[in-house]
Amino acid sequence: MTAIPKPRGNPAASLSDDLARLGERYDTVSRFPSDSLDLLVASGLHRRFAPPEAGGEAFADDEACNSRMLTALGEVGHGDLSVGRLFEGHVNALLLFRWYGSASQKLWLREQLARGAWFGVWASEPPPGVRIVGSDSPRLTGGKSFASGAGGINWSVVTAGSEGEARRLVVVRANDPERTDLSGWRVRGMRASVSGSYDLEGMEVTDAMLLGQPGEYDREPRFTAGAWRFCAVQLGGVEALIRETARGMHPKAREDAILRQRFAKAYIAARNARFWVEEAARKAAAEADDAITTARIARGVVEDAGLLAIETAARILGTRSAFDGQRADKIARDLSLYLRQAGPDYARDEAAKDILSREFAPSGSLP
Repeated sequence: MTAIPKPRGNPAASLSDDLARLGERYDTVSRFPSDSLDLLVASGLHRRFAPPEAGGEAFADDEACNSRMLTALGEVGHGDLSVGRLFEGHVNALLLFRWYGSASQKLWLREQLARGAWFGVWASEPPPGVRIVGSDSPRLTGGKSFASGAGGINWSVVTAGSEGEARRLVVVRANDPERTDLSGWRVRGMRASVSGSYDLEGMEVTDAMLLGQPGEYDREPRFTAGAWRFCAVQLGGVEALIRETARGMHPKAREDAILRQRFAKAYIAARNARFWVEEAARKAAAEADDAITTARIARGVVEDAGLLAIETAARILGTRSAFDGQRADKIARDLSLYLRQAGPDYARDEAAKDILSREFAPSGSLP
């Protein structure tokens, strides 16, 4: 099991530290973190997980790819969870191109990445949802909500319903200011993720914009098991908060047995969460029978570790954990929102049902 990463000897060489410093500025003004994303481009993370045809790294196998991806997602999340959310969406889009993109689409992706373009994946939508309408000159209707990076990223892969077919994936421009509405993104945490609304009404749909076949996005276990990726980002934030808590402990607090026990519980919870995220990444790569259940367990364990880390920071650091400009405060606020990823209780319940039926099936009637 991998321990919580230690700061590097040279702070200037730490991507996480650089992202954290920039994150303070974006948290204050709540705007798209372009400088932080420029750092990721310079680091090589921006295109590492693209298809090899698009300039991405050629990994030995899917397990090796997921292992490297977990490390990268965690490192970015350790620095700034908002940037981690955008990076995770970008990586998700690159995987969709890797799995379902045509040869010409991968060449187009290569050109876009060479220009430093950023991608996202938008699925959330207000009713009645985004649809492809028309046959001669198909267009989109509707819009997306909770669209992370709206107006800032260059492109997004969006889900769209289609008459008589499963929903499809459509590549659309994502940086049109006339289509962007960030007025509703007034939140305590994850401010720089600018997860606003984006209007797709009337946008033309060409064959080149259609990624894969109908139903590709919802293909299992890739769809549900892929939750391990945002868990990896969240885990990076949990580990960062625990580190900030340790750094901020006064000598008297370090001598307090009760506070030490509280810290130990949070640290152990984070280590346990890392085990489950690593296991979920490995199972997802193998598309194992229990990949979905493992990812659902990882979600719950990371949520528990995050909530415990927030409480532990508040109890050990006291009022210092709630002051503007304190890194612990920013991480806690970001985590409190990010951990609300849709349906955590449902995911736990589905995992429990699968475990009971798979591993503890009833053998007969009770006496």
